[in-house]
Amino acid sequence: MGQLPITRTSLEYPFLNSSVDYAGPILIADRKGRGCKLTKSYLCIFVCHATRAVHLEPVSDLTKEGFIAALNRFISRRGKPYSILSDNGTNFVGASNDLQRFLSDSSEDVASEMSREGIKFLFSPPYSAHFNGMAEAAVRSTKHHLKRLLSLTNFTYEELATCLCQIEAVLNSRPLTPLSSDPSDFYALTPSHFLIGRPLTSVPCPQIPEKNISSFDRYKRIECIRQHFWQRFSHEYVSLLQQKTKWSTSSGQLNEGMLVLLRDKALPPLVWALGRVVRTFPGPDGVTRVAEIKTRRGNVLRGFNNLCPLPFEEVKGREDVHA
Repeated sequence: MGQLPITRTSLEYPFLNSSVDYAGPILIADRKGRGCKLTKSYLCIFVCHATRAVHLEPVSDLTKEGFIAALNRFISRRGKPYSILSDNGTNFVGASNDLQRFLSDSSEDVASEMSREGIKFLFSPPYSAHFNGMAEAAVRSTKHHLKRLLSLTNFTYEELATCLCQIEAVLNSRPLTPLSSDPSDFYALTPSHFLIGRPLTSVPCPQIPEKNISSFDRYKRIECIRQHFWQRFSHEYVSLLQQKTKWSTSSGQLNEGMLVLLRDKALPPLVWALGRVVRTFPGPDGVTRVAEIKTRRGNVLRGFNNLCPLPFEEVKGREDVHA
């Protein structure tokens, strides 16, 4: 198992490096009561790489303008991110046709729009949804709560927005680490500690009046609390992520010129396409997980999980072959 990316373990502000994913459609009513008209809406999910905090935004339609509006609301409350990782349309196997078409057609326009704002918009390789696994997990957790709320009724847009805020509070209050062995510590570290300094579901602590505390001393107190959370994060949560319970041995590297089979879940193995590696993309740790493959229908980009390298032995000479 490879090392975690630097964005997962470094001390950064929440949502500085984020992932984004779409979910839906969700039917909402234009008004309460009988005779209401149902329209489709969608859900835009942002996930922080470091703290795994979740931010949910309702989107009324599948347009580039709708996503930019959701992104502006996200930036206004969470700050401008440095990079955003997104899936492309081919990763949405179970998504609706409209959602898949929007994600595949609008990716280049959104990326150019973000570059003008100073945001790096990155895309995971086709058919490699695990590259954006945190956002996929957030989508699953959100759907888990939404299915129980929307099974009996249809929300209006305001009710859906309120419901999403409450689901966001639940997801950001989930424990990242187990409870400590200290008998006086009843709280586990949660993503909300990095967002507001305390659990979202807890009662606010009473204000302690101190007349002789300067504003700088108050800032140092807040900074001390924030650093305490980051120390717990680095010692408890990151060490928990680094536990390698599988993949203790390497399965080999992808090299240029290798002959590979391209896995396709929709086809039987006997008709999988054959291709040759023409370019590799090593990660920061030197391990190649994405490669460009040349096939009869052109070049494609695939992750290592969708490639089957064929065994290859170099022939030393023609006389060995004829022998």
